[in-house]
Amino acid sequence: MSELLTEVRELQEELGRPGPDLVAEARAWPGDVVILGAGGKTGSGIATMARRALDGAGRTDSRVLAVSRWTDPAAREELAAHGVEAVTADLSDPGALAALPDAGAVIHLVGAKFGTATAPEQAWLTNTVLPDHVARRWPGARIVALSTGNVYGMTAPVEGGSLEGDTHRPQGDYAITCLGRERVFTHASRTRNTPVALIRLNYAVEPRYGVLADLARTLLAGQPVALDTGAVNVVWQRYANEVVLRSIGHARGGTPFTLNLTGPETAGIRTLALRLAERLEVKAEFAGELPGTSLLSDATACHALFGYPDRTLGQLVDLQAAWLLAGNELWDKSTKFERRDGRF
Repeated sequence: MSELLTEVRELQEELGRPGPDLVAEARAWPGDVVILGAGGKTGSGIATMARRALDGAGRTDSRVLAVSRWTDPAAREELAAHGVEAVTADLSDPGALAALPDAGAVIHLVGAKFGTATAPEQAWLTNTVLPDHVARRWPGARIVALSTGNVYGMTAPVEGGSLEGDTHRPQGDYAITCLGRERVFTHASRTRNTPVALIRLNYAVEPRYGVLADLARTLLAGQPVALDTGAVNVVWQRYANEVVLRSIGHARGGTPFTLNLTGPETAGIRTLALRLAERLEVKAEFAGELPGTSLLSDATACHALFGYPDRTLGQLVDLQAAWLLAGNELWDKSTKFERRDGRF
C-alpha cells in the first residue's frame, strides 16, 4: 500500500481497512467487541476496522460498541454510518462502567498523558484505578490494553531498542502509571485467569497527527527542529490498528501476552526533518545537540507474528508531505515526543 492519501474520506477508509488475516481471525472472536476510550485519536479507526473485519468474517450479528464521552456528535455519526454502536459513558464513574454490556473482547484505549506533569493525580486515577474496574467488569473477556514504550528507559540507538523482557525504567508520572496499568491487568490475568494482551506502542503516525506531523508543523513555521530526542521509532497507524485487533487472539491468562508495536526502522530526527523539508520545499534549521540515547523499542516479535507494516518509513514521509501540500490540516495535538524528562 503505497498510494498517497490526500482526502480525509480516503484516509479514514484506509485507517479502518482490515487485512485478510484479521478477517480470518475475526471468525474466532468470542462474542461482541467493546472499545473503551474510542473517542481518542485511534479509536475510530480501530472500531471501524473491527466492524469491517466481523462483517467480512460473516459475523454480522456480533456487535462493536465504541465507548467514550463523545463530545463530538460528528464522530458518533461517522461510526454509526459504519455500523458501530457509539455508547456515551463517563468511564471514571464505576456505575457507568458497570452498566455497559457484556463482551467477549475488550479493547482498552483509555489513558491520561498530556497534562500529567501538572495534575499527576489524574494520571494515577485513569491509568491505574480504572484498569482494575475494567478487569473486574469483564473478568472472562479477552482484554487488549494499549500501553507505551515509555515504560522502558532510554537506550543507545546502536543497541536496537528495548525488548519486551528488558528491565522497566519509567521516568515521570505518565510512564510510571502506564507501567501501573500493566501491573493491574497482569494481576487480573494471574488471579482471575483473565486473558490479557499488553501492547507497548510508540509512535503511531498518520498525516494529521504524530511525530512526522509535529516535525512538519515546526518546519513550516520556520522554527528550528530540536535534536535532543536523537532518534525515534514510528509506525503507520493502520498497521497499529490491525495489530491491536489481531492481539485479541493472543491474549492469555496467567502471564499476559506482551508486545512492542512500532516500525522496524530507527529514524534519526535530523534525517527525518531534512527529508520532510526537501519534500515541503522549506529550509530545515536545527537546535540542540544529538544525545547518546533515545526512547526506542525493538518490535522484532511483532513483525514475526504479524508481518511488516504496509507503509515504509519513506512512504510515511511522502504521505505526510503530500497531505500538507494538498492544503490539509493537522490536528492541534502535539505528541511531545521530544520530551526526555517524562513530563507531559
